[in-house]
Amino acid sequence: MSAYITPEGEKALKDELHFLWKVERPQVTQQVSDAAALGDRSENAEYIYGKKRLREIDRRVRYLRKRLDVLNVVSELPSDTSKVYFGAWVELFREDNSSVTYRLVGPDEIDPDKNYISIDSVLGKALLGKNLDDEILVDTPSGTHQYEIVAVNYDTPESKAC
Repeated sequence: MSAYITPEGEKALKDELHFLWKVERPQVTQQVSDAAALGDRSENAEYIYGKKRLREIDRRVRYLRKRLDVLNVVSELPSDTSKVYFGAWVELFREDNSSVTYRLVGPDEIDPDKNYISIDSVLGKALLGKNLDDEILVDTPSGTHQYEIVAVNYDTPESKAC
């Protein structure tokens, strides 16, 4: 996994860490304490579920803290913004005469709903360092696909002109 992240991605991870540690964990801890006060813990579903949820929260908190320590926040634009690098919005023309726009992000930020793809993905690796109008071939389980890069932009999605 690459250790790159956008400033927005870092903020999202920090927000999640804060929510889990400062909001959700204290609530679940209180619920477990209340459930434990009811008596027999072996058949107390609230207690059992609460303890399980606390383990899940603690596991995620440990992961987020370790991950945030090793991530490199990429906040500056590359020197050549005509090429595809980390953080770029790339519009691709597909072989079926349709187009799609993706943003290259780190593995912690993948979001299909926003069209964020990892720089570690097959398509992400194929795009890195390419120029406008370059054609790329991507081997996938469903076969080889051809794309043409028709736009490269480093603006936010609201202002991108792809």
